[in-house]
Amino acid sequence: MALFIHDDPVIAAFGGLVAKEFEREASGHDWWHVWRVWRLARKLAREEGADLRIVELAALGHDVEDHKLGRQPGTLAAWLRKAGAEAETVARVVDVCRRVSFRGAGVADEMPTLEGQIVQDADRLDAIGAIGIARTFAYGGSRERKLFDSAEKAQLHQSFEAYRSSRSSSLMHFYEKLFLLADRMHTPAARRLARERHAFMEAFVARFLAEWEGKA
Repeated sequence: MALFIHDDPVIAAFGGLVAKEFEREASGHDWWHVWRVWRLARKLAREEGADLRIVELAALGHDVEDHKLGRQPGTLAAWLRKAGAEAETVARVVDVCRRVSFRGAGVADEMPTLEGQIVQDADRLDAIGAIGIARTFAYGGSRERKLFDSAEKAQLHQSFEAYRSSRSSSLMHFYEKLFLLADRMHTPAARRLARERHAFMEAFVARFLAEWEGKA
C-alpha cells in the first residue's frame, strides 16, 4: 500500500486518503502521478512564494473529482473535512481543483490564483515528456482507444463537452492537447521545464510516425 507521511497532520491525513484511493488506478492517474504533481508543485510554490499549504492540498486532491474518473461532486470537500481541514481551506482547495483540468484547445484557462496556476502547471508537466507519453498510452489502453488511425485529423475542440466526448486515438491526443501545454504554462520555472519535455514528445511522435509508415 502507498504511504504518505507529512509533518502537517491535515496534509498527512488527506494524502493518506488519496493514496489509498488511487493506488490501484491504472489509467495513468494513479497515486504516483498524484505524488509527482505534489512534489513538483511544492518546488514551484517555494520558488514563486505561494501559499504552500493550499498548493500541497490541491496538488494531492486535483484528480479526486476528475471527470475522467467518475467520482461524484462533493467527494473532494468531504475528504478534506474528514482530514480536518477548516472551511476556508476546503473552499480554496476545491476552487483550485475544479479549474485544473484541460478543457479543450479553444477553451481558455480560468485560474486566477497563483496557487492554482502552480498546481495546474505541475499537473500539465506530468502530462508531457517521457512520463506524459507513457501516461497517454496507458489511458488510451484503459479506454480501448486505438494507438493511431492515419485517417484521423486533429480536432481543436472549442468546448469542454466536445473535448470530453472525443474518442480520438492516443497519438492524436498529442495534437489535441499535449503539444499545446508548453505555451499554457503560467510560471517561469514550469515554462523552462516544459520546453525540454515538449521537444522530447516531438521527437517521439516523429519517430512513431516514421515507424508506422515503415520509414525507420
